[in-house]
Amino acid sequence: MTSTPRVAGNPPDFISLNLVGESPAFLEALRCIRRLSRCDATVLIEGETGTGKELAARAIHYLGARHAAPFIPVNCGAIPDSLVESEFFGHARGAFTDAKETRAGVIEQAEGGTLFLDELESLNLRAQVALLRFLQDHTYRPVGGTAVRTANIRVIGSTNADLAALVRRGSFRPDLLFRLTVLPLNLPPLRARRGDAVLLADRFVRRFAVQYQLESRPLDVAAIHYLETHDWPGNVRELENLIHRALLLSEGRCLSLPDIAVQGEATERIVDIPFRMAKARAIAHFERAYVTELLRHTRGNLSLAARLCGKERSRLGKLVKKHGLERVAFVSDGD
Repeated sequence: MTSTPRVAGNPPDFISLNLVGESPAFLEALRCIRRLSRCDATVLIEGETGTGKELAARAIHYLGARHAAPFIPVNCGAIPDSLVESEFFGHARGAFTDAKETRAGVIEQAEGGTLFLDELESLNLRAQVALLRFLQDHTYRPVGGTAVRTANIRVIGSTNADLAALVRRGSFRPDLLFRLTVLPLNLPPLRARRGDAVLLADRFVRRFAVQYQLESRPLDVAAIHYLETHDWPGNVRELENLIHRALLLSEGRCLSLPDIAVQGEATERIVDIPFRMAKARAIAHFERAYVTELLRHTRGNLSLAARLCGKERSRLGKLVKKHGLERVAFVSDGD
């Protein structure tokens, strides 16, 4: 999902911030976001991959008093363990072998604004200690520096993991979890947002039509039925990718969904079709459900998924393609 930057002078709304939906679960999340934007305490956003955690963090920032200051997103999973303190706090020239010049950390870059820490569960215990100490009083010292600095920032974290379960396993500090959950926000998965999939799909169609200078087309009946009944393991990101592909590949006056055999399945009884066809459909449903859960578990890592299920990577890749799945929909990268 993309995000819309704040335009100075224009009060933001949820649509301009790409938070769109009318379901009760989603509207409650929006009400919570508005409440959280009115204060300055630390927020922890929880939700499955693709539910829009970074969009929610941006909304909290741009609807709040810090909207004119920087919003700095950081993917904690992309920071090498040995460089976490340098990335957070910056470093002085000569602090370590490759420190050829003084460099500001993300905390200094976010001064006056918001620091968004995505994939908090990927921080090792040493990094968790460093973050905990900073959250206690917002003071820090750059690596190799001598002066202690005080930061004026708001911290918003996010995770798609069960941090309480990680605490029980000893891989996440309980005191850090307490510091992060001053204000919790849980984003509902798309399958719990009845009616929102079709609403979002229509918005994506219009957006991609403008992007590619194509005619915007309505969804056909089979496509609408699929959108309303699919369980969306990749959530809004999966939906966005599907509509993106459909608009580019589908032909005709109405938009159909590629790679998905959905026509007629809603009304057809199993005894109305030959045994061989019924068996083939059952196998196809099993395959898709199995591969979907596998990719969800491995966050789209096809090599790891192949090892876990005992199949060759190329054969598993063919199954993924066969069932119209997008590995990127399962990758956590700032949802």
